[in-house]
Amino acid sequence: MPTSPPARVKLPFEVWALVAGGFTVALGYGVVAPAIPQFALEFDVSNFAASAIVSAFALMRLVSAPLAGWVVGRLGERRTYIIGILIVAVSTGAAALAADYTQFVVLRGVGGIGSAMFTVAATALLIKVSPPAARGRVASVNAAGFLLGGLLGPVLGGAVAIFGLRAPFVFYFCTLVAAATVVAFALRRSALAGRTPPGASDDGSGMTLREALRVPQYRTLLLSVFAFGWSSFGVRVSVIPLLVAATFHGDATMAAWVLAAYAAGNAILIFPSGRWNDTIGRKPLLITGSIILTAAYAAFPFSPVLWVALAVMFAAGAGSALVNPGQQAVLADVLAQRRGGSVVAAYSMTSDLGGVLGPLIAGAIVDLAGFGWAFGATAALIGVAALAWAFTPASRPPETTAPPRPSGL
Repeated sequence: MPTSPPARVKLPFEVWALVAGGFTVALGYGVVAPAIPQFALEFDVSNFAASAIVSAFALMRLVSAPLAGWVVGRLGERRTYIIGILIVAVSTGAAALAADYTQFVVLRGVGGIGSAMFTVAATALLIKVSPPAARGRVASVNAAGFLLGGLLGPVLGGAVAIFGLRAPFVFYFCTLVAAATVVAFALRRSALAGRTPPGASDDGSGMTLREALRVPQYRTLLLSVFAFGWSSFGVRVSVIPLLVAATFHGDATMAAWVLAAYAAGNAILIFPSGRWNDTIGRKPLLITGSIILTAAYAAFPFSPVLWVALAVMFAAGAGSALVNPGQQAVLADVLAQRRGGSVVAAYSMTSDLGGVLGPLIAGAIVDLAGFGWAFGATAALIGVAALAWAFTPASRPPETTAPPRPSGL
């Protein structure tokens, strides 16, 4: 047994700077997100056109992820982070001044490109500065920062919206600039963030995507984040409100309570999950969390009353808290602090792909066969991921200070 448990490893200040930046971004996005489709309607377009604004942003994030990985490899994580977040900031500020719908769509699309750069660089930076014995803990702290910002954003958004539908975009612009400033100054002389990671090649390219795909843990990770993006970032926020309206004759407020139950379950376990990932190991948490998510999504459409639906979503949130830090920790284990922009980009792109396809396919299944089949397909996908983790070697033995180099590299 080690003399000091991984949970007591002191996290470097770079981690806290990145968490602060992520919280600020999530806070601003939580303020602006509800205003985006409403602002689009001000240009006298259809509801479909208004919702397409969100899709345009997500689509550009998805297709520009490989570009983001390439930029990380050429410019480094810190500069890519700052450039990406400033692209989102400028496009968001300009969107507040958009004169017509076309301008608004183009500016949100440009923001999607910057968002992909920021996301890939932020993940790569966190992996680079995370102590090997505390990777799960770092992932949980980062997830908690985004969760808190996402919860507080809509609350603050109500006050900001008093000043008009353009005000949330201005507020988001300010939070993005603040996040870029924090990271730029906090990491400008950081030895951890600036150095070439151990094991990187002479040209700084580090691990390539082809090398990563030879690692069984990485292949399973891509399947897992696709299923997680499909369910947690896609079906949860798009199909669950429809089911609440159809089954319980609820409005947006009732749907918000159901989604809040998920967030509560997530919040309760997100910190313990990080510690457990560093002590028990990634694999047990990933399997357990995926099984809980599978059962919750399979059971949700058969909830007889609202309180049961709330309890099921609370359990799903808890399962999500077990899975999410473990996925990022496995990615960190595979990279082992080497630079790998394309590896992180593929990870991010696969999650986004699940988030884009999940609502579309699940929504089509609802129209053709009903909610039970749609949630059953989602549960089956997560179940396949759980089974894949069961047959995949652990990326890092529990309570060790450094992972073995994955086979195939």
